[in-house]
Amino acid sequence: MINCIVIDDDYNITKVFSDVLEIMGLNILACGYNGKEAAELYEKHCPDLVFTDIMMPGYDGFYGIEKIKKFDPDAKIVAITADVSHETYQKLEDLNVTAIICKPFDQSEIKKVLMEKYQINTR
Repeated sequence: MINCIVIDDDYNITKVFSDVLEIMGLNILACGYNGKEAAELYEKHCPDLVFTDIMMPGYDGFYGIEKIKKFDPDAKIVAITADVSHETYQKLEDLNVTAIICKPFDQSEIKKVLMEKYQINTR
């Protein structure tokens, strides 16, 4: 089973996204609500995958990704963002995230990323 953590400053989005991933057969180890919690949860749980929002108050997703990559340069991270600017995409590419999913998204986009990037078959 694939273990992951989910990070988003909106509790409801975190809950719904976690439910969707569980339906797809992934195991949610923990949820966090900012980039600092993302880094802490990664170090604590060492998940197979991280799903993180980018735009969050305080410690944003960029902060979390940078800290996670410093701890584990091979970490598999899926960035989820409503910010489709070239700047954001470039920064995410520079941070070597595995995939980017734009909000709003549907289950088919998540399944596509899991299949193409991780060879994970979902239910």
